[in-house]
Amino acid sequence: MTVGRFAPSPSGRMHLGNLFTALLAWLSVRSQNGKMLLRIEDLDPDRSKQAYIDALKDDLQWLGLDWDEEMPLQSTRSEFYGRAFAQLPTYPCYCSRNELHDASAPHASDGKFIYAGTCRNLTDDERKAKIRKPAWRVCVPDREISFTDGIFGDQKENLAKECGDFIVRRSDGVYAYQLAVVCDDADGGVTEVVRGCDLLNSTPRQIWLYQALHKPVPQFYHVPLLVAPDGKRLSKREKSLDMAHLRSRFQPEELLGILSNLAGLTGENNPVSTAELIELFSWEKIGKDPIVVNSLI
Repeated sequence: MTVGRFAPSPSGRMHLGNLFTALLAWLSVRSQNGKMLLRIEDLDPDRSKQAYIDALKDDLQWLGLDWDEEMPLQSTRSEFYGRAFAQLPTYPCYCSRNELHDASAPHASDGKFIYAGTCRNLTDDERKAKIRKPAWRVCVPDREISFTDGIFGDQKENLAKECGDFIVRRSDGVYAYQLAVVCDDADGGVTEVVRGCDLLNSTPRQIWLYQALHKPVPQFYHVPLLVAPDGKRLSKREKSLDMAHLRSRFQPEELLGILSNLAGLTGENNPVSTAELIELFSWEKIGKDPIVVNSLI
């Protein structure tokens, strides 16, 4: 059975881009008579608020995007993540942000900084001399991780050369997104992950974690981002496109019509129901290019 999920972060009111991803994830699962999970990713305690959790659930239900099971809050799963952490080859990293940038070389194509392994081989005495509270990194192999994305096709990355050892537990003790999301998806039996294409470059790291933890790897679909006419991606700071504003202007079927047109499922902004969209849904209709949201919305 297909098991999908929608995993919003409660750091603000959802916006049109969040809904776009949620709709495609939901349509994919429902078109396959699968199981839909809802997971609240509240790893950031300073930005996560209960009011946002309540609002995002209400917004999804208002739009007709239901779920079959709600997973535990990530903020309650530290012990669960810790058991996975204990299975990984990790080491403490004492580097400051400035030291990381000074010691790293940006990737030629995208300016991404690659960790140089500065703290990997410190001696016990060198570690004892450190004052800074460490984050924890995982030792990645010097080999290629490859996968086929459902939208962007074949992908590959050598973690050692193009990423470096990455953080799996922050210096404040919070387990990092890369580890938490793998643990949660594996625990929920998730078979397909639908999310924005801004997370495409995270996937090789997560696939390696699945493999290291002996968990099955799901199918990934990285959907195009919604962007403003100037090319900037939508964010929760864009109040004109957040759910409070959208619900004041549109009925659910009207907003579904806009979202389905942006996705290329309908070709027009006419109101449409979730049941109608299930019949129209196909991944072959979803493109790769950023989708411009014009001022009419």
